[in-house]
Order: sequence, then C-alpha cells, then structure tokens
Amino acid sequence: MPEERNDASPLLALPAMDADRDRIEAAMHSSVQTPDSYLNQIASHLIVAGGKRLRPVLAVAAAQVDGSSASDDVVLGGVSCELVHLGSLYHDDVMDEADTRRGVETVNAKWGNLQAILAGDFLLARASEIAASLGTEVAGLLARTIGWLCEGQIEELRHTYDVTRPESSYLASIHGKTASLYGSAARIGGIVAGHDRRVIDALTDFGNAYGMVFQIVDDILDITATDEQLGKPAGHDMVEGVYTLPVLRTLALGSTAAAELADLLGSPLDGAQQDKALAIVRSNDGVDAAIATAHEYVDRAVTACAELADTPAVEALRAAPGNLLDSVSISA
Repeated sequence: MPEERNDASPLLALPAMDADRDRIEAAMHSSVQTPDSYLNQIASHLIVAGGKRLRPVLAVAAAQVDGSSASDDVVLGGVSCELVHLGSLYHDDVMDEADTRRGVETVNAKWGNLQAILAGDFLLARASEIAASLGTEVAGLLARTIGWLCEGQIEELRHTYDVTRPESSYLASIHGKTASLYGSAARIGGIVAGHDRRVIDALTDFGNAYGMVFQIVDDILDITATDEQLGKPAGHDMVEGVYTLPVLRTLALGSTAAAELADLLGSPLDGAQQDKALAIVRSNDGVDAAIATAHEYVDRAVTACAELADTPAVEALRAAPGNLLDSVSISA
C-alpha cells in the first residue's frame, strides 16, 4: 500500500479542517483502546507514528460539499476507512518483511509477525464495528471494500516478476488496493451526511478517480524520485517484482531499450541491475505515458465534481487530484 507522501494541500487547507483533523486524530486513538495495554500499544503503533489521514479527510470533505459541517458520525466513518488502511499496512509489512514504516520500526520488526498479523486483524475488526454502528449500508460497503483490497493484492501477487503483466492487471490491482478505499471514504461521507444519491454517486466516482491518481503518482515517484525523497531506495517495486505502469509502458515500447529492460526483469535485481533498470525507465517514454494516464484520471475526478454544488469543499476536491500530479514534476 502506498504511503501518504503525496501532497493533498487543497483538502487539508479547507476552512476548519485543522479542527476536523483534531477530531479525526482523537477518534483514531480512541478507536483502538482496549483494557489490554499491550494490545493498545501494538494497535496504536502506526497511529502514533502519524500521517495525513487522507481517507477521513476525504470523508469529511465529502460531507461538506453542500456547505454544511461534518458530524461526529462522518468522522467515525472516515476513521473506519483509515483503520482498514492501517490494518492492511500491518499485513503488508509482514509479507514484505519490512523493517521500517513512517520512520519507526514496523510492528513485525518490533513485536514479531504473529503479533503484527493479529493486530492488523484487530484494526480491521474495529473498522467493521465502527461501520456497523453507522448502519447496514456503511457496514456492507466497508466489508466489500476489504474484499476489494484483498482482490487487488492477489492480482498483484499473481503477476510478481511477470514481464508480460497486462496493463489491465495493474489497473485492476491499484483500484482494489488503493482507489477503492478512497472511493468508499468519499461515499461513506456522503451517505452519513445524508446527501442525495446523485451526489453520493458523484463523490464515489471522484474518490475512485482520486485514488487512481494517488497510486499512479506513487508508482511514478518510485521511479523518478531520489532515495532521499522516497525514504527508501528508488525502484523498490521493480526489485520486489511489482511492475507498475511506468515499467509496463516502457516494456510495451517495442524498442531496443524495452528488450534490454525485459532481459533485466523477471527475477530479483542486484544493485547494479536495479540502477540500470531505473536508468532505462527514466530515459524512455514510459514515465511520460504513465503521467498521461494519471491526467486521464484527474479529468475523471474533475468531471465528477461537475455534479456537485460550487462550495469551498468542492473547490478543494476539484483541485486535489491535479495537486497530486504536480508532485511528480516537483520530485522528478
């Protein structure tokens, strides 16, 4: 799952969003408190490590598209989505054998894989409990979203080290792993706020498109940004055998460089091979082609906003996907 290094300043700059983020933060911490102090420490580990809380922020913004404020139930709906995201990170770190996350030790590195898996399960359970308190529609949607996350992860795993991975596989995977949770956060914000179905559907379309931009940008940055900007070695996905859109577009060029890249990929890379593969992708048209696809999803998100009233929240939503894409040129 992607980290939240991408800029979402239009949403974070909404009037009263600082206060709303304080509410989100308080609800996040409260949601994982149990009588067991040991479980509390493990379950809250990544919450304490921080984050922009983009999914609950999006739920709050969705509730505000008619100019009203977001209720405490809207905040809880967004928190349920963020807990699903965090639970998936706990599980991802076990699968990836990761040592650090958000500048701190991962749960699996600090407490072990069994604790990390169970704590991730606990976060998913707490998310489901919160969603159930908001009604059957929200509960059903969150359950389906967890299913989409699993489907997206499986789709990625089945094509690990596959240089013939279809682009449709990549798009399906990132919709499940990333975009669906943004779409559900926006939809839950609309449902809990009581918006009409036309608005709720538009918010869902926006969230899904925004999530696609978010993940494509994250995958581009994995290729174009420096190790220092990323906080990890550039090209990490290629090393792990996850071939994302810039790589797939480079492989599809049918050029000498594409053939050279295909010969490098298909198995784990050593340091020299990683540097060479990065140089090939960076110096050909794959990155630009991926940016063009991200622009298409920006356009979809903006089009979804055309169904909404002209309010500060909608203005922020309209600006947010393009702001994400701008981070590519800043980091390149």
